[in-house]
Amino acid sequence: MRKIILSVILITILILTFISNFILIENPIPTESVKFDTGDTAWMIVATALVLIMTPGLGFFYGGMVGKKNVISTMLQSFMAMVIVTILWVIIAYGLSFGPSIGGFIGNPLPNLFFQGVKTNTAHSLAPTIPLMLFALFQAKFAIITPALITGAFAERIRFWAYLLFMLFFIIIVYAPLCHMTWHPDGIFFKMGVLDFAGGTVVHMSAGWAALAGAIFLGKRKVQKVNPARITYVLLGTGLLWFGWFGFNAGSAMGANGLAVQALGTTTVAAASAAMAWVFLDKIVGHKLSAMGACIGAVVGLVAITPAAGFVSIPSAMFIGIFSSIVSNLMVSKFPKGKIDDALDVFSCHGVGGMTGMLLTGVFASKAVNPAVINQGLVFGETTLFIHQLIALIIVSVFAFTMSYFLFFIVNKITPLRVSEDKEELGLDISQHGEYL
Repeated sequence: MRKIILSVILITILILTFISNFILIENPIPTESVKFDTGDTAWMIVATALVLIMTPGLGFFYGGMVGKKNVISTMLQSFMAMVIVTILWVIIAYGLSFGPSIGGFIGNPLPNLFFQGVKTNTAHSLAPTIPLMLFALFQAKFAIITPALITGAFAERIRFWAYLLFMLFFIIIVYAPLCHMTWHPDGIFFKMGVLDFAGGTVVHMSAGWAALAGAIFLGKRKVQKVNPARITYVLLGTGLLWFGWFGFNAGSAMGANGLAVQALGTTTVAAASAAMAWVFLDKIVGHKLSAMGACIGAVVGLVAITPAAGFVSIPSAMFIGIFSSIVSNLMVSKFPKGKIDDALDVFSCHGVGGMTGMLLTGVFASKAVNPAVINQGLVFGETTLFIHQLIALIIVSVFAFTMSYFLFFIVNKITPLRVSEDKEELGLDISQHGEYL
């Protein structure tokens, strides 16, 4: 049955892409009349590549943490996100995210099916100095990494084909609406004045709550405590994530400008501050200063600064990094691991880190840093922004967790989510892919 379904999907996509050459006719691209800023365009091409490299970086980060029997499967889950989400984004998800607004909740995908109208001679209102296609491809990389982040929660026990099906549903039903509400000019959060510079709600909170839903639904692993397969992979993955995060945050300025530089500065300061705070706190409570702790701390800082990167000062970024690291560290240590098996602490790091960053954006956002800020943070004596950030946090949390749990339920009805005990014991590398280190 699976072979038949996959064959039908491939043939259908092949036919539709062929037909689209005749029915989705676009105007020829003029060679001289359209003028974009070449510096902005060059930077955004680089930023798009930087964001993409985060996903294989995440694969190394997660792959080094799991047991040796599950390294390939864990890394492949991130790699396949690049494959599946790219195709899905071009066919329909871009339109759902950035197409004409339907009530401020979702986009109308019909005008942009198969990237219809996504050209190199037009621009999006949010990025007027670069081609629309570049904007769309940059946004695709955010969609790619989001389901990849979730995989750390149900590592070492999910069937690979079930994961692919969940990823498809998640992008359409969870990610696209959140992206539209937050970043589309007609989205409800955007109109509320909610600030999310590069994905605190859209990426990290949605992934964190989906991860918690997945950990609860799939249940505990047979063996929860495993030795990390390759801590060197974790270090490598952290380096790639930190490197790529400059595209993630500084790229969200949509140009080679002062705001991009500000976001780059806040990003690297927050990451360094969080890594320092994590290892210091570990030492304070009696643990050894570990490479794993330093890496996790850096990633938490990167997560927390993401919504605030283009809205806060360097000292504020340092505070956000340290504070979020302490909160996530305590959350990891207090998380009920015996009851909920979030294998790689995705909720405690990405979910909690994203929520912390969203709220602290409402504390430190400044017009002096970004004149586009309408309502400043609490430290400037204004409360409106913080309240709006809190409202968005609650809505996103309920929506992302509820819908993700529902999607796990639906996928499990279509095909079992969890591998059998003997395949879990054998390891997913062999049982799912017939490969091993």
